[in-house]
Amino acid sequence: MLENDAARGVYNATAPAPVTSAGFAHALGKALHRPALLPVPAFALRLRFGEGAYVMLSGQRVLPSRALAEGFRFRYPALEQALGALT
Repeated sequence: MLENDAARGVYNATAPAPVTSAGFAHALGKALHRPALLPVPAFALRLRFGEGAYVMLSGQRVLPSRALAEGFRFRYPALEQALGALT
C-alpha cells in the first residue's frame, strides 16, 4: 500500500485466511514444537483488558477484501506459512 499511490483510505491489515484464537495457539505451538494445552481463562482476560477482552473472546473474522480486490498478493496467505518463515 505504501508503494501504490492509488491506495487511499482504510485497509484491513489481516491475512486472507483468518483463524480462531485456538487455531492460532495450536499453529504457534506446532511451529515452536511446544504444546498449546491450556487456554487463558476468560475472567483473566477481562481482569487484564476490561472491555477490550471482548474482541479476544468473541473474534472478528476480518478479511482483507480491498487489498485482495486490488490484486495484492500475500507472501504468506496462511498462518502456518507465516510462522514457518519465522522459525
